[in-house]
Amino acid sequence: MNGQGQAQDQATGGQAPRKPPLEAGLHIVATPIGNMGDITLRALDVLRAADLIACEDTRVFAKLASHYGISVPTVAYSDATQEAAEPRLVRALASGKRVALVSDAGMPLISDPGYRLVRAALAGGHRVSAAPGASAVPMALALAGLPTDRFFFAGFLPAKPTERRRAIGEAAAVPSTLVFFEAPHRLAEALQDLAELLGDRPAAVARELTKLFEEVRRAPLGDLARHYAAHPDVKGEIVVVVGPPSAETAQSAAAIDEALRAAMAAASVKDAAAEVAARYGLKRRDVYARALELKRGAA
Repeated sequence: MNGQGQAQDQATGGQAPRKPPLEAGLHIVATPIGNMGDITLRALDVLRAADLIACEDTRVFAKLASHYGISVPTVAYSDATQEAAEPRLVRALASGKRVALVSDAGMPLISDPGYRLVRAALAGGHRVSAAPGASAVPMALALAGLPTDRFFFAGFLPAKPTERRRAIGEAAAVPSTLVFFEAPHRLAEALQDLAELLGDRPAAVARELTKLFEEVRRAPLGDLARHYAAHPDVKGEIVVVVGPPSAETAQSAAAIDEALRAAMAAASVKDAAAEVAARYGLKRRDVYARALELKRGAA
């Protein structure tokens, strides 16, 4: 044993150094997105030392708690329960308790309501910290083989076709890789809309990340749309990653917006969209959707 090790043993009585106690406050804790082994040692320490754990779904968290021997009281905190649960959690923080916040999978606050609790904790002057870990967004980006220097996470696309196409249109000119969550039963339709509105950009569909049947399919959007239209029975959690627009695409999108603004100054939205669609050889409904978006933005 070297001198440094002997000195450390003497200082600690030959035992491993004791972990510092968990401080009072709100602790945001990442949980696995599929593989139980992806939880961090720090996350386990925090969860075991907490006085109360706020869970998106207590039944889902119970499986993780049972696997790792975590016996801490839980409270449901989700879109449906946050109004009732938040005052209880804020009172716990005010009384000096250590409250942990977890989602069903991955990093809390990513497409879940946790930010409200964080905001309430900060407003009350309470400590807020995080034990980071697994997240589907950076994992899908890492596996997609697309540019990662800049990316735009848009969460779940809207379920209704008109709203979904509007959301895709808003993201079309963003000069970065796009990341979306999608439900299995809507994947084929969403990919079809993405291909129509964004063109044949390179893309990837990442499914069941970290799980037994993990799959990442990489292809242009049109090919992916055709594949999942032919295989609609896809299952699992899904992340869609779409490459950024080319310089030519970005320039043409700007030109179309400029043409629409000029046309709408002298005609109705419908007529202006028809005129610009004919000029650029585009689908009228797509140009009309963009015209409506521009009009709302100018209102």
